[in-house]
Amino acid sequence: MVNKRRGFTLIEILIVIGVIIILATGIIISLNPGRQFAKARNAQRATHIQDIAKAIYQNISDNNGNFNCGAGDIPTTTLTTMATGTGNYDIAPCLVPTYMPTLPVDPRTGVWRSVSDYNTGYQIQRDQTTGRIIIRAPSAELGETIQVVQ
Repeated sequence: MVNKRRGFTLIEILIVIGVIIILATGIIISLNPGRQFAKARNAQRATHIQDIAKAIYQNISDNNGNFNCGAGDIPTTTLTTMATGTGNYDIAPCLVPTYMPTLPVDPRTGVWRSVSDYNTGYQIQRDQTTGRIIIRAPSAELGETIQVVQ
């Protein structure tokens, strides 16, 4: 009696590997990790601007309805970037560390080194007629507009 052992041939193994590669490629394409990361960054931006808005309103609440900030009143003319430097609104000394430990920054464009050296990447404006405060994330991805109006 002859005992033949049958195993997989090289062709069968290569075909299985090829099928696995094709399926893995399809799954990776369908999940689109770039889009998922962009959605996560946008969620982080939304949380950040909500946190900044809450800190501003805590400041207003503590100061009998007025925003107390050494940088002056919140700009009313245009959306202004919250950062140090000319043309920006330096809000960090008004909020850090009393209302928040650090000022949150945009996950792609923001920089936080200290209260005197930062760029949140977020913008702020106070509507002159209604007094409402607008905080916006201009670097939002996927065509979204992320803002808080309070």
